[in-house]
Amino acid sequence: MKKVILIAIVAFVIVVACKSGTDTKANVLTINLEPKSGSTVTGTATFTEKNGVVSFEAKMTGLKPGVHAIHIHEKADCSAADATSTGGHWNPTFKKHGKWSDAEHHKGDIGNFTADANGNGTITLKTDEWCIGCGDETKDILNKGLIVHANPDDFVTQPTGNAGGRVACSGIIK
Repeated sequence: MKKVILIAIVAFVIVVACKSGTDTKANVLTINLEPKSGSTVTGTATFTEKNGVVSFEAKMTGLKPGVHAIHIHEKADCSAADATSTGGHWNPTFKKHGKWSDAEHHKGDIGNFTADANGNGTITLKTDEWCIGCGDETKDILNKGLIVHANPDDFVTQPTGNAGGRVACSGIIK
């Protein structure tokens, strides 16, 4: 009887240790941005999910120097010359457009970044509001579109932020 109890305790400890341990494997997705609307903007964006947090980094070239917006849009369809085929901002929780740090914002409202004098720009973000392929329609970024805009987001104009034309696009697909 003592052996059975001891085996049961050891098995329980192993199961609990395996389930409570941190997830050391990261889910990584890198996509390529292609020029749209007659621009020369290209770049890459990498989404890395680990322990329930998605890290995002986009690096772009060919931009006009200054401030630009970047958003996740509804569809992974970059077929239109002006990238309007991606639809509007991804907003599965039906919130108002706004800054990422505000209570009211679309899940796709990443924000603004600055391109330097050479037209190079980088933006990073970490969030637990996204996942990569988890199937939760309010968090899953797969099959959405990533759009770089010609202008900055004003964080006020509904529902777009008045960020101007779409100068680069990529589908967030595996």
